[in-house]
Amino acid sequence: MINLTPHAIVIRRADGDWTLPASGTVARVTMAEYDAPAIAGVPVVTRQAGHVTGLARDAAGLPLPCLVSAMVLAALPTGTPNVYAPDTGATAIRNAAGQVVAVTRLVAA
Repeated sequence: MINLTPHAIVIRRADGDWTLPASGTVARVTMAEYDAPAIAGVPVVTRQAGHVTGLARDAAGLPLPCLVSAMVLAALPTGTPNVYAPDTGATAIRNAAGQVVAVTRLVAA
């Protein structure tokens, strides 16, 4: 599995931790911004996800098995094969400062 995030991801499994180092390529999603009505004089924008870049693909154009950020995953069509994000929800393992140090499962597109 190719890690397309900017940092190593640790997956805690029953047989020990599996660390996926950053590959050096980062999958990204473009964002369009639109002005919205201001609130109490504070400018407001809305954002809409656009095109995803940086996915590694096979000869048929399908993504290779890869790990991306939750934001990138959310911008892909549901059911996109081979693309996952770390599940940083309730099952994630956090340090005393609340930072995720490992995940125990992945989220599929």
